[in-house]
Amino acid sequence: MQLQEVVTPGHAREFLAFPVRLYQGDPHYVRPLDRDIETVFDKQKNKYFRHGQLVRWLLLDASGKTIGRVAAFVNERTANTFAQPTGGMGFFECVDNQAAANMLLDGCREWLQAQGMQAMDGPINFGDRDQWWGLLLDNFGSPLYTQNYNPPYYRQLLENYGFQLYFNQYTYFRDVAAPLTPEYQEKAAVLFNDPNYSFEHLRVKNLAKYAEDFRQIYNKAWVKHDGVKEMAPEQAANIMRKLRPIIDEKICWFAYHHGEPVGFFIALPELNELFRYVGGNLNWWGKAKFAWHRWRGAVRTMTGIAFGIVPDHQRKGLEMAFILAASKTVQDTSKVHYEDFVMNWIGDFNPKMMRVAETIGGEIWRTHGTFRYLFDRSQPFERAPVID
Repeated sequence: MQLQEVVTPGHAREFLAFPVRLYQGDPHYVRPLDRDIETVFDKQKNKYFRHGQLVRWLLLDASGKTIGRVAAFVNERTANTFAQPTGGMGFFECVDNQAAANMLLDGCREWLQAQGMQAMDGPINFGDRDQWWGLLLDNFGSPLYTQNYNPPYYRQLLENYGFQLYFNQYTYFRDVAAPLTPEYQEKAAVLFNDPNYSFEHLRVKNLAKYAEDFRQIYNKAWVKHDGVKEMAPEQAANIMRKLRPIIDEKICWFAYHHGEPVGFFIALPELNELFRYVGGNLNWWGKAKFAWHRWRGAVRTMTGIAFGIVPDHQRKGLEMAFILAASKTVQDTSKVHYEDFVMNWIGDFNPKMMRVAETIGGEIWRTHGTFRYLFDRSQPFERAPVID
């Protein structure tokens, strides 16, 4: 076996093609869009290259056949926010062979050590946490859009190597039509009826305003999280520009206190219910199939990708009022037509947000896990710290 660094267009194409062969015959596998994967490794498109570096490999057997792939990377903005300087490992795919997995992971470890790292997390993304983050641990059904999918044996490959679970990532599920309990509605009504608060769904014509509102709330609510840095105005604007073609205004909500943004709830139509038909390629034919299946109403799930409330308005019941406001539209079948609601993952280091998800009737539906490997095996391992 040998590692082949991805340095040519042919190598890059094989990096995309190998998982398609690996999962051939798996009815739950949904091929990611090629362009979504390629963007991660494009220095012109991925902003993380401005403050980081990356290398990726294919693993070839004695006959030259690909039997694995992986990427290793350093995000210089977050690498030194942990007890040990920590790099990343991601886009791991491998046949069920421990020696093959070890060679891929050894390559990552050796390269990261040369960059001054003392640990690696994986499988994670060289990018934002809402995409390609974590190892699938249960409910091996079809993945959500940009959610990692893998066979069950990957966990054993990583743990046999020495990775340990750093934190669990819970995806919550809720039936859209299930009513909020009377007790919940009564508590939520206190702030919902408070004239100092207002709630509104996003309007695309004012997208720039909502991008800035999103940024302000994000920076106040999320920067305290381990490994999270402030969001710049251009980053928020870019996120909203990318989302614009698929935004459903009525499932993206903002809360205000005296006109100042204090909370957001962003959901999107579940795109893998459409992308499963395009084979990873949004060429003209892929776009035609995408449009056809969207027109016929193939999307029955909405995915909550972000929820945040600024600290000064937490523990007041605002999240309850927020959900009550949104439910008056989301549960109105004359306005929206979704049956299921899934929420972007919540780490087990964030019990407060877990309680919010459970309070609105959410149940854990799927678990991913972020694993960590300490290069110095004599060092004590600690789980991710719990957020107050």
